[in-house]
Amino acid sequence: MELQQLRYVLAVAETNSFTRAAERCLVVQSALSHQIAKLEKELGARLFERTSRRVRLTPAGAAFLPAARQCLDAAERAAAEVAAAVGKVRGRLAVGLIPTVAAVDVPSALRDFRQRYPEVRVSLRVGGSDTLVAQVREGAVDVAFLGLPTTARPTGVAVRELARDRLVAVLAPDHPLAGEPVVDLRRLSSEVFADLPAGTAGRAQSDLAFSAAGLSRDVAFEVNTADYVARLVAAGLAVAMLPSAYVPQLPGGVVTIKVADAAARVEYVVWNRLSATPAATAFLDVLGIEPDDEAPDQPTPYGQRTRTTAPDQPTARR
Repeated sequence: MELQQLRYVLAVAETNSFTRAAERCLVVQSALSHQIAKLEKELGARLFERTSRRVRLTPAGAAFLPAARQCLDAAERAAAEVAAAVGKVRGRLAVGLIPTVAAVDVPSALRDFRQRYPEVRVSLRVGGSDTLVAQVREGAVDVAFLGLPTTARPTGVAVRELARDRLVAVLAPDHPLAGEPVVDLRRLSSEVFADLPAGTAGRAQSDLAFSAAGLSRDVAFEVNTADYVARLVAAGLAVAMLPSAYVPQLPGGVVTIKVADAAARVEYVVWNRLSATPAATAFLDVLGIEPDDEAPDQPTPYGQRTRTTAPDQPTARR
């Protein structure tokens, strides 16, 4: 069994095509097919069902795929560790982040990282905090930026607190409350809301605040990104609550107002201390974080100092 054979199997599984897999691997199709057939003979089982119309994994192929990925990841990790031992950083860096991350300028950090370590392949994943924590634990993501309610903290990973923030109300400019200097949850509770999906950490921040105040609200629109939440608000379909530090990133056409009893959230950076790759360690260094440093009171070069309240004045985005 050879690593190249495993790469071919993964390429076919991901493209559902021998032709596209060969193009991805920069080999002729006959060579790729021959190597997979050779591997199947060695394993004593067919990995793919081939018809004139499609290619799909057999049960044996589906069972083989996770171990094949682990082998390739281990080989890549071994090469990266050897490179690091002689002063070079190579391999891959998978960075995860929530859509509303504001404590760190992630594009600027990645730009500086790429300038220092051009041989590292970087991938970026956007998702919910809970999912990203699980992916860091599993090793699928190396470093992730999260936002959680103050009542929650990531577990099973190395953690560094970056900033604290409060949510603000996001309204259309012609909304009756748009001219108010401050509102409270009771006044907002009668409004129709747009928010992140139920069960996500981003949604929980608002849900917990309304619940703690003994209030309920109507979330009529559930979407996966804060940008689209703001678009629904701008169209006059709903109101929303988003982190105040995220306000500068909102599209135009909305107004933000301070909420007296708003929910708070904490932004964290997390990583897998037990299996941090050389690339992950180098990226943490760019952020100003030592891999074994979890102190919550030291802002990074790309972060903001801990914030416990929203800005005193509302910020309009028109």
